[in-house]
Amino acid sequence: MTNHSSLTSKVPMGQKIAFGIGMLANQIFPAILGIFMVVLVEDLMFSGLMWGMIYLFPRLFDAITDPIMGFISDNTKSKWGRRRQYVFAGGLVMGISYVFMWQLFRENTVQYNFWYFFLWSLVFYLGLTLFSVPYVAMGYEMSDDFHERTNIMAIAQWIGQWSWVIAPWFWVVMYDPAWFPSADVAARELAIWVAIPCTLFAIVPAIFIKSESTVDKNYEPLSIRNISGSLKKIYYSFIEAFKIKEFRKLCGATFFIYNAFMAVSSLTFFVIVYKLFGGDTEATGIWVSLFGCLGALGTTFIVIPIVTWLSKNMGKKKAFMLCQSISILGYVLLYFLFIPGKPWMYIIALPLFSFGIGSLFTIMMSMTADVIDIDELHSGKRREGIFGAIYWWMVKVGFAIAGALSGVFIWSIGFNPELPTVDQQAAVDGLHLIFCFFPILGTLAAMWIMRDYSVDEARTKNIREQLEARKTKN
Repeated sequence: MTNHSSLTSKVPMGQKIAFGIGMLANQIFPAILGIFMVVLVEDLMFSGLMWGMIYLFPRLFDAITDPIMGFISDNTKSKWGRRRQYVFAGGLVMGISYVFMWQLFRENTVQYNFWYFFLWSLVFYLGLTLFSVPYVAMGYEMSDDFHERTNIMAIAQWIGQWSWVIAPWFWVVMYDPAWFPSADVAARELAIWVAIPCTLFAIVPAIFIKSESTVDKNYEPLSIRNISGSLKKIYYSFIEAFKIKEFRKLCGATFFIYNAFMAVSSLTFFVIVYKLFGGDTEATGIWVSLFGCLGALGTTFIVIPIVTWLSKNMGKKKAFMLCQSISILGYVLLYFLFIPGKPWMYIIALPLFSFGIGSLFTIMMSMTADVIDIDELHSGKRREGIFGAIYWWMVKVGFAIAGALSGVFIWSIGFNPELPTVDQQAAVDGLHLIFCFFPILGTLAAMWIMRDYSVDEARTKNIREQLEARKTKN
């Protein structure tokens, strides 16, 4: 692969918004998927073990295909560039498979529904890989400016956060008999209305983000005959990427924060319904929806603007440390403010705990773009696809583990959604304890990993100057 860099310092707002609309699709599919997953246990009687397998294996498959897609994306010769065609095709595959995945009926056996869902979820995650790996790489290669990278990711995350504002209201719609007779019927029909706009959002970056032709580039061959050699190169690219200490830190910190959060996020429904309302789903009203919605609104209008300002004024690392410290305080408060009969009390903690997951990708994706410059300085190659694939590989492998942990948590404490709270108070209290304190452990681990992260604005500027000098010389 020859040196390739079409980076610019400042990016037009229209390009940033087009990239951000893609983030809306990248986040709304998993956001709503997490809500629909409750239907599998609550309405279709999947066991905790089945739930864990559905979380684990498709995402492990996804994690295997991501690096391959990163290599393909980095080395594609096309008049449309390296990324756009894959983003377009991946969006279509995601939308179609999402509809079919949720065509589940109570009349079928649990085993049939399990295998039907399991196999279609593999197709969905293949589409997600096809879309997300080149899409994320698009963002990394949009600018070479230290702060402009943060602006790009902040706008994308701001737009993407609306997924988490919208998604929680599906709780209300799905479990309101005025809308649907049962939640499984709701999942079947709503899947269609989710897939259509999300597919359109996904293909916006493919249509509107500019890319130069790569037809004449001297990239690695992608023919089937050379697949074994390509896989070997993927392996060595992994090794080279992980030799960069700063990149290892970004991957490790993201792994612990995101996946500790995701391991308990699927428990939100059960904790609110059984801890605050004694298992009465109808009495819960909008409080499950408000938890996710208000948290996302806090991220959109409080966290992202503040973390963007902090990163410019105190540096990305210090901004990261401060935001994660605030989130720990929020999780502690969340434990004490989950008071039966007083659900409004948890609202006090939401803006604080949102600083953890809400600031994570704005900072980390900007930092990853900085690290890619270090790789280019060492290797002479622009490998946004590989680095994006490795970064999200860490997220997805961890997410698979986190999903499995959700099932393990439910199983290990003996929680049964069919039993009233009075008959399993210890199990409900155990869920609440895990829900509030497990993410703190992940956050502390991430902060320890990032304690000596060393890429700042001055170092990034120096690296860019060296790269420009090299290009001028060549």
